[in-house]
Amino acid sequence: MVGGERREGLLGEVRDAVSTRSALVMVGVLLLQLGFALSYMGAFHAPEPHRVPMVLVAPQAVEGRLVARLNALPGEPVHITAVADRAEARSRLLERRTDAALIVEPAATTDTLLVASAGGPSAADAATKIVAGIERAEDRRFVVRDIRPPAAGDSRGLSSFYLVLSWTIGGYLAASALNMAAGSKRPTLRRSLVRLMAMVPYALVSGIGGAVIVGPVLDCLPGGFWELVGIGTLVVFASGAVGVALQSLAGTVGLGLTILIFTILGNPSSGGVYPPSLLPPFWRAIGQALPPGAGTTVVRNTVYFDGHGTSGAYWVLALWAVGGVVVAIAAATLRDRREGILPLVDRTRPAG
Repeated sequence: MVGGERREGLLGEVRDAVSTRSALVMVGVLLLQLGFALSYMGAFHAPEPHRVPMVLVAPQAVEGRLVARLNALPGEPVHITAVADRAEARSRLLERRTDAALIVEPAATTDTLLVASAGGPSAADAATKIVAGIERAEDRRFVVRDIRPPAAGDSRGLSSFYLVLSWTIGGYLAASALNMAAGSKRPTLRRSLVRLMAMVPYALVSGIGGAVIVGPVLDCLPGGFWELVGIGTLVVFASGAVGVALQSLAGTVGLGLTILIFTILGNPSSGGVYPPSLLPPFWRAIGQALPPGAGTTVVRNTVYFDGHGTSGAYWVLALWAVGGVVVAIAAATLRDRREGILPLVDRTRPAG
């Protein structure tokens, strides 16, 4: 009898300490943890080049043969486009329309590979390895010319990625803090509007803080201080607005969904560590459609490439920000009407 009472007491303590809701939250955390491991290791465990964009400059007599041969390599590691001359190849590289440029000079024994490793050292390394194999097979040599390397304080070109990572995490954690401060209650329309408005100064201060850290404090990213402030403000607000929207829709589960979008899926696919051409198909497909990928592209190309190739990424960030605002307001409005806080029709107007 005593043993039975002890078991009942122990089970009662367990039920008291771990409620059904707590157990479900733990299951959700476990799924996020496993998703984190799957996403990062799935994206990074075996990077293989696939259609790395490259341009070729070669005499017309050999140009067609070289383009066909390089594009037919097993596994399609490169996608070669012929251009007229070295100047056009250089222009395409600096405008982020290609990752490398191979200059073939049949009259000499040494060719030239142009790269811009500030756009992502992994892409430059991949192009170098591919060309090394090609040149070895042809019994030729080549030299690598890096026409736009990262800044001294950004030796591996990852500062853009980590800066955007800090901004996105800060945005959705701020939204979560606003939700927890209200006791995790589903927000009313008025509360949602206040939270969204509160995200604006927070995003601005975050943008300034990030720009100060990578600029005057650490000297990671050269120049573009106020451009970075603006980018940071947009990234943080987009992350925060999505956080407000998803927590308005799903409560605490909304935070898990935000982490899924921004951290588990967004970060490994962003192109910050490996460019899309080195990622598996799933991550390659989603990367630039999510805020971490778009944000990394905007920061990197603004700082190093005069803003080339950023218009699409700006649109992605803007759509996420606007979408977060619209969903947050719509969800709160529908909830208020369902709970009778807002009337379905304006009863103050006379009928007819």
